[in-house]
Amino acid sequence: MIQPQQWTGVGRTETGHVRASNQDALAVLNDCGVWIVADGMGGHPAGDIAAQTAVSVATQRAREREAWLREHPNAAGEFVADLVTSANQRIHDLMLAKPSLQGMGTTFVAFTITPTPMPSAHIAHLGDSRAYLYRTGALKQLTRDHTLVEKFVQRGLIDAATALTHPDRHILTKGMGMGVDVKPELTSTPVLPHDLIMLCSDGLTKMLEDSTIASVLSRANGDAHRACHDLIEQALTRGGEDNVTVIVVTYHH
Repeated sequence: MIQPQQWTGVGRTETGHVRASNQDALAVLNDCGVWIVADGMGGHPAGDIAAQTAVSVATQRAREREAWLREHPNAAGEFVADLVTSANQRIHDLMLAKPSLQGMGTTFVAFTITPTPMPSAHIAHLGDSRAYLYRTGALKQLTRDHTLVEKFVQRGLIDAATALTHPDRHILTKGMGMGVDVKPELTSTPVLPHDLIMLCSDGLTKMLEDSTIASVLSRANGDAHRACHDLIEQALTRGGEDNVTVIVVTYHH
């Protein structure tokens, strides 16, 4: 049986070449098998505070409930959803306490891997930070962006290619800070020992197409450190127009 701690992640975040500060945050909790990326909403006040708050609250919550998850592996969806609701509640509490923080928000994507009944990755997300699965040369996006243009695509109003350059592509329909009752989208997918799971902020996906991401992962040949480093370097080389954050998680035999 695969144990969660045999899956380990490597993470890195960079400010990039355009933004003055880094409003992304991440947590690589290899000891409790949880990985998190948050991207403070650009142009909004205190996006960095929102992202850091989300990650620190979710980290604390993951550690508090790690033993509970081991005892209830079938409730992994509930576990990751709780990370989101706890963090979102804290962001709203902060906004109430400090009017200067009004309007702050962040994207959020987190996942854990449970060993039973077969190893599965359980993801909770809000916004357009993404989770991907890379398996035997193929890259699959596991999350669906909570953006206006994604809604347009789903309704058949525009195609995926138009969405990439649409002027409203950064407008989120869901995110932390956008309502106390906002519910994360939950996704789960079976994972195999040779799989690679990646979390990233949109600073990566704005700079690199999925086909480029797949070829970088292919060249890394299962080396999480190299994959993480090379993806970020590629994003910076292509302009680094936003903060860029990547976590790569692989299985160790």
